[in-house]
Parts: sequence; structure tokens; C-alpha cells
Amino acid sequence: MKKLALLVLLFIGATQISFSQIHFGIKGGVNYNSDSFQNVTEDIVNGAKSKTGFHAGIWTRIKIPVIGLYVRPELVYTSLKSEVTSASDSKLKANYDFQKIDIPVLLGKKFLKIAHVFVGPSFQYVIDGDFKSLGDEVESIDTVVDGLTVGMQLGAGVELGKIGIDMRWERAFSDIESSLVSQGVSNRFDTRVNQIIVGLSYRF
Repeated sequence: MKKLALLVLLFIGATQISFSQIHFGIKGGVNYNSDSFQNVTEDIVNGAKSKTGFHAGIWTRIKIPVIGLYVRPELVYTSLKSEVTSASDSKLKANYDFQKIDIPVLLGKKFLKIAHVFVGPSFQYVIDGDFKSLGDEVESIDTVVDGLTVGMQLGAGVELGKIGIDMRWERAFSDIESSLVSQGVSNRFDTRVNQIIVGLSYRF
């Protein structure tokens, strides 16, 4: 009987510890279609000329015992605008507005009690896209997306109580290829998007 009581107490204790290591919340923020923090800064100073978008979603953070790291999976809806140029003809351009589901799985480390850094893969699925030609010479547009694509995110942030702010750089790895047809000639270009992401989160 004593052994059973001890096992019950150990189970309850382990459960409490496990739940104390798990946090979850909501998040949202602004996405900048750029692969350079410097370019984003210059665009903001000049009136935010960069193609921008937004994101919103949920997250959870699970602390890994002993080693002091955490895993942070997220489920995020992202809407973004991009201007693309043909690799074979620089005069051939189009606006690309698209929406996607992002699932980052980040490995992070907290330090100084309020700061943290993180890195990890981001799985992405484009759910809708709309091309708008910037020139009358474009006859048709064809988009080829390999379904689920993969990228990487890295960044840093701070947490003040239940409020968190972070900044990330996202690099797409998988090909997202499209083509513009002009005067019977197909011009292919890569529509992968690199982003600077500024996010605000709330922990329940």
C-alpha cells in the first residue's frame, strides 16, 4: 500500500513538473519581404516601400529538462506581397500576393532571464496565390509549387512578463517556380521569399 501511495505521489509530482515546463500562447506581427535587415531599415526610413505582409497564429514552448533548451512549435497563417523579376528578362515583372501556413519548429535557449535566441526548420504550405502583371507584354502566368516546402528561421527576442517581442530572419530552401509567358516565350523565375519577421506574442 505504501509503495502504491509512493508511486501515485511520484506520478502526480512528475505530471506537475511536466506541465510547469510547458507554455502556450498567441502571436502576430509584420513580415517584410527582404533578406537584409539593412534593406528593411532603409525601406522604413523611406516610407516602408518594401512589400510587406502580416502573420497570426499560436505557439507552444516545451522546456527540455537538464540541458536547459526548449522546443517551440508554432502554427502560423502568413499573408505576404512580393515583386518578382524574370531571370532571363529583367523587364518582365509581376506582383505576387500569396497566403501560406507556416509551421516553424524552433530550438531555443533563454539567458539573462528575459532574452532568448532560437533556430530551426520552418515547414510551409502555400494555400493561395495571385499574380498581377506589371507589364502589358505578359500573356499568361503559370505557377508550379511543390506542395509542402521547407525553410529555416533564426532570431532572437525578449520576454517581459507574458509579453514577448522577437525578430527573425527566414530563408526558403525548397523551390517554388513560376513562369511568365511573353510573346510566346516562357520566362521562368524563382518565387521563393526570404523574410524579416517582427512578432509580438502573449503567453497564457
